Order: sequence, then C-alpha cells, then structure tokens
Amino acid sequence: MQVPIRKKPISVLVILLLSGLLPACEKGNQYVAPPPPPVTIAQPLEREVIDYLDFTGTTQAIASVDIRARVPGFLQTIHFKAGDDVKKGDLLFVIEPNIYQAAVDKAVADLAGQKAQLERAEVEYQRNQRLYKENATSERELVNSKATRDSAKSSVSMAEAALENARINLGYTTIRAPLSGRIGRNLVDVGNLVGAGEFTLLATIKQYDPIYAYFTLNERQLLRIMKSARKKTPNRYDPEDVVLGMALSNETNYPHQGHLDFVDLGVDQATGTILMRGEFPNPEPTSILPGLFVRLRLPIEKHNHALLVTERALGADQLGNYLLVVNKENVVEYRSVQQGTLVDGMRVIDEGLKADDWVVVDGIQRTRPGAKVNPTKAGRDVQANGGKPSGEEAPPPAPAPPKP
Repeated sequence: MQVPIRKKPISVLVILLLSGLLPACEKGNQYVAPPPPPVTIAQPLEREVIDYLDFTGTTQAIASVDIRARVPGFLQTIHFKAGDDVKKGDLLFVIEPNIYQAAVDKAVADLAGQKAQLERAEVEYQRNQRLYKENATSERELVNSKATRDSAKSSVSMAEAALENARINLGYTTIRAPLSGRIGRNLVDVGNLVGAGEFTLLATIKQYDPIYAYFTLNERQLLRIMKSARKKTPNRYDPEDVVLGMALSNETNYPHQGHLDFVDLGVDQATGTILMRGEFPNPEPTSILPGLFVRLRLPIEKHNHALLVTERALGADQLGNYLLVVNKENVVEYRSVQQGTLVDGMRVIDEGLKADDWVVVDGIQRTRPGAKVNPTKAGRDVQANGGKPSGEEAPPPAPAPPKP
C-alpha cells in the first residue's frame, strides 16, 4: 500500500519564498563607487648635482715599439725575461758582433790609407805650384796634381763614411730598450739567424704609464662639451681642461681620474661620431692593461637647484618618460618629463616638473591619469627611500598606466 505524498507543505514554502523576493525586485540594484585609492605623494628633492655624460671605451698603451734585428747575423744572447719591466737603455739582445767589429777595423785601416794618399797628393800639388811660379813646370802638371789632390780628398771622405757605416752596423748588434715599459716574450731564440733579407721581429715593448682610453661621442654631445668648456674658460677651448673619470668593469664609481688628451680632426660622416682620447695615470703596470673595456664619465655642468625623484616614480610609454602628479583637487595628472643624470638611485628631472609638484611615489599601480585619489603627503626624504617612509620596504615596480 503506497503512502500518499504530502504536496501541500511544499507549495506553501514556494509561495512564501516568492512573496519574499518580490519586494526586493521592486527596490532594484544601485552602483556604489569605490573610494579613491590611497597613494603616497612627495615633492621632488632639490639639491646640487653635476651633470655627466657616460661612455664606453677601450684602453691602449701610450707607446708600443717593435724590437727588430737591423743587421743580419746569429742571435748570440738575450738579456731579459719575458714580461719584465725594462728601462730605457737596458740591454736586450746581442747579435754576433765579431764580423761587424772586423768591418770597423777594416774601415779604420782604409781611412788611414786614404789620408796618407791625401797627404802625398797635397805635397805634390804644393810643389807644382812653386815650380809653376818659377816657370819650372807646365800648367798641365799643376792641373794634374790639383786633380789628384782633390780626388784624394774625396777618397778620404768616402773612407770616413764607410767607417761611420761600419760603426753604425756594429752598434745595431747590441739592441737596447728604446723606452721604459713592459717587454713581451722573445720571438726568436738564441742561435737563430736574424735580419737576413728582412728586419726580424724579436720582441715588443709597451709603455703603460700613463695609459690611453679611446671612446667616441656624437655631434650633439661634442657641442655640449665644448659649450661647457668655454663657459669655464671664455674664448678658449683646451681639451686638457676637460676632466675624465674612468672605471674598470669590476669597479664602482670612477676611481681613476684623468683628462681629455686628444680630439679627432672632425666628425666621421659615415658614423656621425668623433673619436676622442683620455689620458690616465697608471703607476702600477698591472692595474690597467691595454685592450680592456672601461666606463668613462665626463662632467658637463653643475646644477645648483636640480630636482630629483625616485626612479620608481618614473614610467615610460610611446611618448617617452612621465610622472603622475596629484593636483589640488586630488586628481592624478599625466606629466611628460625629460630625465637627466642618475644620482644615488634618484633621477634628475630636467624638464616637465616643478619644485612644488606632488609626485605619486607609492601606490602608482592603484591609480591612473584623470582618477581621483586619497593622497598621503610624505617628506621629501621619502624620494631617497624608493617612495616608502624610512624603515619600510619599497614595493615591486608597478606596470605603466594607460596613456590619458
């Protein structure tokens, strides 16, 4: 026997639920705007900064000399070790000097013989002059004796030149350092024939102190440098007045101080750049070697009242760099700016910002241009802490907001 289903209580429940919903549908939904997002704003720091231009360059030895054999012969001795620091005049190589010493001795003997011939010819000429005056000899004899005397003089001069040449060749057998610096390895060992048919390369010396750093800059940068230099020394531009800082790839700041040493004759039209060279003291030969990539910094001018903001406040889009500034109505404004030098983690703003502007330094990701915010004003020192009050950790970088 089936038990009848009780449908009446369910029907009553449905009716009660529907009756409760009808009043709610009659009221309708109303949108409530969210409150303005909280942000931290601060005015830019104002301080004295120096504007710089940064470059990448390469180091090069101030002088490099190839040591070559200038006379043929067998290499007799080597008087240095590879990589030694040598001074100007130090003995480096000796090429067998015996045959060249013999050539000098022969030239000395030849010169003595020619001088003896000259003395005899001079006596004969003087005798013929006296006889000619006494009509005891012919004019022809006088002329012949004079020609013989003059020929003997020429032979003496040739013998003297041959002796000088022999002494020079003898001097080439002893090779000394032409400058102070570091010498590389010897490229020829003792016992080998050198200088036969060519000037054999024996070694290379490079001078490291001081050392050069070559770099390039474009025309706009060049004109800016020259303009700044003329402000310091009107009506005159001297490259040595331009101070340069240099740092190796593993060094911080710019510990090496030098000066601009050379500016090329003109701008290369193919590249639009000009070659420049800095000279830096290098008292320790192993500290800066040729061929290293270095960072160079050149001071341009000093700004007494530069405006700086934390880099976290800066954004970038297709129009360039920008800041978000809160006006008196607490509305965010898009401010296009031109950034300058980076100083201690803060960026100099060259154009587009005033000292009394309030810049969004924290909460950038929660707002956009044209939106109203709930700002909290912070001291100027909040800029140096990445947009956070002292003791708080700065948030990760925020994505760029849409353009206004």
